Amino acid sequence: MRFLLTNDDGIYAKGLSALYKELSKEADCLIVAPEIEQSAVGHAITISRPLMVRRATKNDVFLGYAVCGTPADCVKIGITELSGKPFDMVISGINRGGNAGINVLYSGTVSAATEGAILGVPSMAVSLDTHKEADFTYAAKFARKMSRLILRHPGQFKGSAINVNIPFIPREKIKGVVVVRQAQSNIVETFEKRIDPRENIYYWFAGESQAARKQKDTDVGALSSGYITVTPIQYDLTRYDLLDALKSVVKQNNF
Repeated sequence: MRFLLTNDDGIYAKGLSALYKELSKEADCLIVAPEIEQSAVGHAITISRPLMVRRATKNDVFLGYAVCGTPADCVKIGITELSGKPFDMVISGINRGGNAGINVLYSGTVSAATEGAILGVPSMAVSLDTHKEADFTYAAKFARKMSRLILRHPGQFKGSAINVNIPFIPREKIKGVVVVRQAQSNIVETFEKRIDPRENIYYWFAGESQAARKQKDTDVGALSSGYITVTPIQYDLTRYDLLDALKSVVKQNNF
């Protein structure tokens, strides 16, 4: 097996290192990841400047390719230019911080997996629900198990990516694994106003969806209740249920 590994926390992130260490036990893994952190860049791609790529090392040992671009850039160039041969799977993570609910739209981690799906490669995004320093060992082991499951049914997941979120609690307190939908509740956005030493005003973004936490059949609700969540996602954003209604409205207005 051959895996392309990437993330949005940067090529030297601990979560990516843990993922590589675990998945390398049974697959040939190539890391192609952003040179610096690219959190919350969504599905952005680089088109207005050259996409710089360098060989990254750690302790004088080749680590992978560091890309001066976004997670989606990394998957594109990893598959088309740096691979040498096809990948069986794209795995993005392990992200420090959950990627559930509306956050899926902003996540560079999830977008990297989505890009893999667009390019026809079975893909998965993996996130650990904490922004604190953490041990990613268990999350990496779970990612390995999920990769086996997905690769046993590659045709079933064609055109989709699997989004996995793991609660940041002791392993023995995890209640189980559930397949759930993405929460749709809007984030209640807040901005904390601050003043720097030169008396310039700046704002620090914060936000959380309390309502979604009560919906146990969603990724946000199940994750907050102590479950590992697994959600199939797609890049087709069409509202098929509104197509006929919109056609009718447009026709009535003689456009």
